[in-house]
Amino acid sequence: MTDRDSRIGRMLALAIGISTGVELSGCSQSAAPAAAARPVIALPVQAIDAWPAVQFPGEVHSRYEMPLSFRVAGQLVARTARLGDQVKKGQVLARLDDADAARTRASAQAALDAAEHRLTFATQQRDRDEAQSRQNLISQLQLEQTHDAYASALAARDEARQQLALAEAQWRYQTLVADNDGAITSEQAEVGQVLAAGQPVFGFAWSGERDVIFSVPEAQLAAVSVGQRASVSLLALPGRSYAGHVRDISPAADPQARTYRVKLALDGPGQQLPLGMTAQVALSAPAPASAATPTGAATPAATPAAPEVRIPATALFHDKERPAVWVVRPSDSTLELRPVTVQRYGERDVLVSAGLAAGERVVMQGVHDVTAGEKVEPVAPPHPEDAPL
Repeated sequence: MTDRDSRIGRMLALAIGISTGVELSGCSQSAAPAAAARPVIALPVQAIDAWPAVQFPGEVHSRYEMPLSFRVAGQLVARTARLGDQVKKGQVLARLDDADAARTRASAQAALDAAEHRLTFATQQRDRDEAQSRQNLISQLQLEQTHDAYASALAARDEARQQLALAEAQWRYQTLVADNDGAITSEQAEVGQVLAAGQPVFGFAWSGERDVIFSVPEAQLAAVSVGQRASVSLLALPGRSYAGHVRDISPAADPQARTYRVKLALDGPGQQLPLGMTAQVALSAPAPASAATPTGAATPAATPAAPEVRIPATALFHDKERPAVWVVRPSDSTLELRPVTVQRYGERDVLVSAGLAAGERVVMQGVHDVTAGEKVEPVAPPHPEDAPL
């Protein structure tokens, strides 16, 4: 082979190599793989019927609890009831020394007897003088004096009756009587002790209706309303629950604990629960606000509310001033910024009333690191506790 033939062969080989390289380059560019999908923590949301129940610890109490005391002062000489006793209405619970009250009563009775005697005499004198006056046997002045004596005797008799009634009441007050069926919850005075009027002798709880009393922090007071339904469970009676409703909410917070006292009335068989039991109160969702009419009157909504969706607070994104979430489109796994309506904000989650449907995948974390239209790959959170409730 000559040098000329050798050069021609090298040139042909170079041309073929360049052509092959160009073709391979074109094939590699046309077959380049698409951009890899970005992994994001996204999970399908679930509809809920109501806002999750709020729970508080409480204690079972009687509807009516009060101290029992004497209305008058005196020395306690007998105590016939003991701690824990079940007593009936009208049952004698304790007695004071009634010697002085008995003497006062006897004195008032004697004063009434004397007043009635004087009234009898004054009545007879009035009748005689009126008969003599009709015959002009006495002067008009004497008749007027007789009428005055009769009126004074009548008033004195009425006063003596009132004094006797007061003395009898003071004598009765020497005995402490149960004013309703109930139980003795505490003993606060001992036999021989000199008591002031109104000083507690017993703690007393009425039989019948029961309340569960619990405290609500300031931050959760808005979730509690009078008439709100609740479920009560007792640590001492596992597996059983009792229905009730909020009966009363304290208008002022406790000055030390800064909590509000709430009384929950138990319905039905819960009325016979032992006093002092520890309870767990689960409040249902507050009643939805009524729709207002043009005249200002509140009327119920015409159609039931759509199912609400609960998402973690980390899933919420704000598009300018409006709350929104990132939704993964099922067709192409790209992101869509979806405006939503927030019904309520919780400590860790948000209740969404409009904008989301059950089953849609929502980005739960990293909402500020993604963009609209970005292709993503939904993954589960690395820790189960990070999953939405």
